[in-house]
Amino acid sequence: MTSSRPVPPTDPRAVTPSRRTLLAAAAAFGLMPETGWAQGVVPEKAPTLPNPAIPEAPAPALPAAPARTRLRPEPAAETPVWCFDGKTVPPLVRIKLGQPVRLRIENRTDKPLSLHWHGVRNVNAMDGVGGVTQAPIQPGADFLYQFTPPDAGTYLIRPLVVGGASEPSGRGLAGMLIVEEASPPLVDADVGLVMQDWRLEDDASLMPFGQPLFAATNGRLGNLVTVNGKPVPDTFEARPGARVRLRLGNACNARGTRLRFEGVKVYVAAVDGQPTDTFEPLRATLPFPPGTRYDLMVDLPEQEGATCSIIALVGQGLTLATVTTKGAPIADKRLPIGPIGENKRLPAEIKLQNALRRDVVITGGAFVPKAAGKDASKDKPAPEPVYTGDPQKIWAVNGTSATTGLQPIFTVKRGQVVVLALRNETAFPQALHLHGHCFRLLHPLDDGWEPYWLDTFQLLEGRTARIGFLADNPGRWLISATVLERFDTGLWTLFEVT
Repeated sequence: MTSSRPVPPTDPRAVTPSRRTLLAAAAAFGLMPETGWAQGVVPEKAPTLPNPAIPEAPAPALPAAPARTRLRPEPAAETPVWCFDGKTVPPLVRIKLGQPVRLRIENRTDKPLSLHWHGVRNVNAMDGVGGVTQAPIQPGADFLYQFTPPDAGTYLIRPLVVGGASEPSGRGLAGMLIVEEASPPLVDADVGLVMQDWRLEDDASLMPFGQPLFAATNGRLGNLVTVNGKPVPDTFEARPGARVRLRLGNACNARGTRLRFEGVKVYVAAVDGQPTDTFEPLRATLPFPPGTRYDLMVDLPEQEGATCSIIALVGQGLTLATVTTKGAPIADKRLPIGPIGENKRLPAEIKLQNALRRDVVITGGAFVPKAAGKDASKDKPAPEPVYTGDPQKIWAVNGTSATTGLQPIFTVKRGQVVVLALRNETAFPQALHLHGHCFRLLHPLDDGWEPYWLDTFQLLEGRTARIGFLADNPGRWLISATVLERFDTGLWTLFEVT
């Protein structure tokens, strides 16, 4: 299940690589498909104004349907999965900033669907939350997603129907949206990597969905991890000295981890799609909860035969991908890796003095019985978590287990700064996502914030964190768990911007 593919050399005259060049580079790197429907999302030159005399071309159809794939080596049986366009590799949609996404999703499964464009500061009707921002796409029906992303960046495509997100995701539906900058940094390859995990039975079938104890604890943690639809590790080759932009996205149902990088120095250039001053990860590791994305800039070693690895800190360490340098070194002299450019659509500062302030308190889930007496012995295993409540209402936000028809916990006028104090009163870390906006993670005394924008972060059990953002996007927006079994069982709420 591994491959060995060269990276094409860079033409030093190509200061701004074309979309076609970047697609070819990604395909040659071997980690993301160059699919026909992805190429057809937008024309090479989008018209500035519609011409009513010229009918608009039909939006490319993207069917979501059952398929089969081999996730374990032979002689294991094939696994029944769901996939887009008949391809079991998660699709990549790549467009230029300012160009629209136009995709007609055809639901050929037996369950309702919707697609959330995770991290896009989208128009509300296109956010893709079935049961809130749109009616779910029923089996046999279709829906046209049509929007122009306001920001360049790396985003995920995830199923998100209220009460029914975990199964489509756990069966394999996921993808990545890449919105290229008008003038992207010069690299030898621009590569997307989508991590998923799968919970398989011994016969390679998928374990049944809807198990309350999974939802009440850590979610549906898989026992097999894939990168771009293939069991890990994926191995490939690149020329010594190649500069690579890696776009990493965690599309797992529930698995959060930390990433470690070995054999190469990496620089973080964007977090959750938004550019930042480049920095080296502390101790060469990065937190990676579901929904998180990173853009990394990497200069591969200049000597042939060097091996570099991305490792998930799962168990004793799980290698996701390795690259070995091979061939003639790239001799082009380059400037040191630097920032990819500021997003001037985001505010230079968030004025906290007159912010609307609200508390968001997360409760529910299983509890872990406290060992007592002789049961507290170090020789005995820790007690197992216990859950005995309503299997449809396992989690709550501000005392309410969310479902369709939920009313906003607050309403704010457009242009108002909002500060949320998020408190996790559960026994588990919570990965949370703010829809339609991005935020700053505030320092404890309102004396500043972390130097990057986020839309997804992890809040540890028993902790409180405060986030600040400019509510500049009208509509009803979710604050939701990115562990989808928790989302399905009530762990989300919403607010309204008028």
